[in-house]
Amino acid sequence: MFEEMNAECRLEADDMIQGRVVPSDSRSLRPASFVELRTILPSHIDAVSPLVDQLMRVISRFNVTDENSADIELALREALVNAIVHGNQKDPRKRVYVNFRCTTDGEVSIAVEDEGNGFEHDEVPDPTSLDNRLRTHGRGIYLIRTLMDEVHFEQGGSVVLMRKRANAGSDTMRKPQ
Repeated sequence: MFEEMNAECRLEADDMIQGRVVPSDSRSLRPASFVELRTILPSHIDAVSPLVDQLMRVISRFNVTDENSADIELALREALVNAIVHGNQKDPRKRVYVNFRCTTDGEVSIAVEDEGNGFEHDEVPDPTSLDNRLRTHGRGIYLIRTLMDEVHFEQGGSVVLMRKRANAGSDTMRKPQ
């Protein structure tokens, strides 16, 4: 099932990458200034890498710097793994919903939604504090906030919205929210 969904998404992405948007009636094509993909992942860790690799191939065809691309890739992996492990508790009956948008100028927006109960994102311990530095987990949200330009949690924490501005360089001060 995942392979079929992946192939379907790949087809859509290839059409959009080439500067076309396939309208619902599929009779005409028009130029696009962005690509937008929506997909649903099963709650299996092994589904993360194929999706991230595919989205990074899409990003590579747009005006995204290498630094931004690396930041986006790591933040996306963290958000997906958090959704599967913490949000959906690895429940194979639950899904993760991903909305991805990349503009021709290099801005990337991603929404990751799980079917879990959410969490209090403000109560997640700071992994840089002395008490937490040796913990084996708890760095995902910190990394996402550090790597992306904007991060918002909605629906009680079961949705994370991330945005990387168009080619925001390392001279832009980024700090966790």
